[in-house]
Amino acid sequence: MKFGVVIFPGSNCDQDMIHVCREVMQSETRILWHKDTSLQDLTSSDCIIIPGGFSYGDYLRCGAIARFSPIMEKVIEHASNGGYVWGVCNGFQILCESHLLPGALLQNQNQSFICQNQYILPFTNNTMITRGLDLKDPLNVPIAHGEGRFYASLEVLNELKRNDQILFKYCDADGNINDSSNPNGSIENIAGICNTNRNVFGMMPHPERASEEVLKNTDGRKLFESLLNLAHI
Repeated sequence: MKFGVVIFPGSNCDQDMIHVCREVMQSETRILWHKDTSLQDLTSSDCIIIPGGFSYGDYLRCGAIARFSPIMEKVIEHASNGGYVWGVCNGFQILCESHLLPGALLQNQNQSFICQNQYILPFTNNTMITRGLDLKDPLNVPIAHGEGRFYASLEVLNELKRNDQILFKYCDADGNINDSSNPNGSIENIAGICNTNRNVFGMMPHPERASEEVLKNTDGRKLFESLLNLAHI
């Protein structure tokens, strides 16, 4: 499995993601600049990752400007051809703005930036990044965002449920999904989703920040391991 990590002006989690992919997971990792327009550069990577940060300063809506960055046309083409695309935090926002994923990420319900460890419960095994996860075992993965409140219309929400597109929901340490375990007011505690073709993934929590023993937390590494260990399926 080869990774490509997209860097926008304002990205600040790109080096963390590159480190995990390259050093922790020992995978070939290419750095992709936001002005890159060569599809060959992208397709040489099996999974394109759009990391967290504040692309273009998060002016307008988060991800709204990055959506028009030159590379995104090729990322969309890569996804349309069946390639994997994984957006984390700001990357999730960009994927929604690009209409690679449905719904939107709105300002947190408390109108404040939230940075904390947060439990999430895997909600499906039917994607490459969740196939190796235990649906009864909550993962402790950090969040850090000001606009992470997932919203979708009732029609879209029902479609997400019907198609098994919900990847993660916010929960407590025991796996209970309720209002008190919802840090930002996301509809039905949704923390991550995928597209109908199951090759585009978006999530607000940062698995790259919980992938090494030195950080005393390797729950996030399980997502990378799932993707790598089952890449041949």
